[in-house]
Amino acid sequence: MDHLLHFRRETGAFEAAARRAAGDAPVVPSCPDWSVADLVAHLGAVHRFVSRVVEDRLVEPPDPADRTFLRLPAGSDGWPGSPDDGPHRGPVPAGLIDWYAEGAAELAGHFRAAGPGEPVWSWTRERTTGFWLWVQSVEAAVHRWDAENALGTPAPLDADHAADAIGRHFDVVAPAWRARGGAPAGRGERLGFRRTDGPGEWTVSFEGDTIRRAEGPCDAELSGTASDLLLFLWHRLPADALAGVHGDRAALERYFVLVPPV
Repeated sequence: MDHLLHFRRETGAFEAAARRAAGDAPVVPSCPDWSVADLVAHLGAVHRFVSRVVEDRLVEPPDPADRTFLRLPAGSDGWPGSPDDGPHRGPVPAGLIDWYAEGAAELAGHFRAAGPGEPVWSWTRERTTGFWLWVQSVEAAVHRWDAENALGTPAPLDADHAADAIGRHFDVVAPAWRARGGAPAGRGERLGFRRTDGPGEWTVSFEGDTIRRAEGPCDAELSGTASDLLLFLWHRLPADALAGVHGDRAALERYFVLVPPV
């Protein structure tokens, strides 16, 4: 899986969607507290944060009070502030989108130069530059879908890229989200996820503080395309929007109690 290829494609598609929304930033239905302008500011800041981690090979988290990594240009005073203060409506500043595009290109260059195996800090137990490339390719795809969803009908995520991301989501991302969200201990819940547009089945069991890959019967199963399954796991689509729900619906609804979305 060429994650750098996917990162470049999805960041470019996100930029195109942002420029389509430049006249009046619509609210993002899948992130209702944000407008497209907030989404651009958020993803641009994330890219520059990760650039600092990868370029400087940081093995400890950066100082959260140090915002110099954003390198905001002159004329940025009118840009949206924290997305937590959104949604910010009105025109999306062209300079904000240019700043985003420059940051995405810069991060792609750092990924290409570093390779996947360099040890760096991350918010998961997987602490390599390869993790950052993978997760940023996925985040770019999800936020591209968010931006297009604010404008009309979004294109689905790339099927192979989404399927590749699902298993790693359970192995790496979901445990970190559980820790961050203070999720309750699992009671042996077993949930299945089945892809309908190609090969792929995943069953996970929540046992105490751990998520374990499992086989065999499960309490509930959700089926859908790889894109829809990953969008569900990122809290973008409800279960009813997917192809099918089988078994104990209450067990499936407990998923986001056990894995609080960020």
